[in-house]
Amino acid sequence: MEHLGTEGHTVSSDRPIRTWRARWRDESGIALIVALMSLLLMSALGAALILTTTTETKIASNYTAAEEGLYSADAGVERSMQDLLTVPDWNTILAGATTSAFIDGSSGGSRTLPGGGSLNLTQVVNMANCGKLDSCSAADMTAITADRPWGANNPRWQLYAYSSMNDVIPTGTVNSPFYIVVMVADDAAEIDGDPTKDTNGVLAMRAEAFGPGNAHKVIEVTVARTDATELERGYIGQRGQDEQNRRARKAAVQTTGKSLTTSGFTIATGGKMVM
Repeated sequence: MEHLGTEGHTVSSDRPIRTWRARWRDESGIALIVALMSLLLMSALGAALILTTTTETKIASNYTAAEEGLYSADAGVERSMQDLLTVPDWNTILAGATTSAFIDGSSGGSRTLPGGGSLNLTQVVNMANCGKLDSCSAADMTAITADRPWGANNPRWQLYAYSSMNDVIPTGTVNSPFYIVVMVADDAAEIDGDPTKDTNGVLAMRAEAFGPGNAHKVIEVTVARTDATELERGYIGQRGQDEQNRRARKAAVQTTGKSLTTSGFTIATGGKMVM
């Protein structure tokens, strides 16, 4: 339909419709929309990649700390056992009167962890004895729980060794962020109702390792006296050296310009022989 304009010109009335249709078909700006959608997709993929990488890194770090903590606790058991062999009366240990040489000061109180943070030794003992940070009463320690089901024979842990893992050997060559706490108690299998006295020559030992990122590992072992002679007990105390000698005998090394040698440890003389 047409009509005359103000100056007599013919004007088509469907021009607005054609203009709207032309604008609708116009693809100007579509590249910007595609670019924004691509950017959004790439950002999502990048964020997912970063999250996955961060998570994997944390998992690896936690696994490493857990393994190092386990070995640190085991080292605490081995180190403390060497001193335990030299104590003739284990009741002095249960009374808290005898401790290992592997200590870094007076018992109780706070310690600064090598990997950062602090640790309260008194609270560690309380947690082992009654599951709380505050002091434990006799009723708390004899209470029957899932972790301590022996009632009156529940272990009453005493501090025996406590120091940084770096001090586990005197050479100072260990570099570890872990702190070791070793406690000793009468074994729960001794059902005499008195956990402060040892009558069967068997003790329970509990080693805990504390490290960075709240890493915490616990090992519990049972230690028993034997009817061995002094010489045999000395040999037991040297079991680490004996293991090294056995390995040396199995895989002797030929050194350049020297004859093949084998080292051994004799029980009869307590000395070292070279063949």
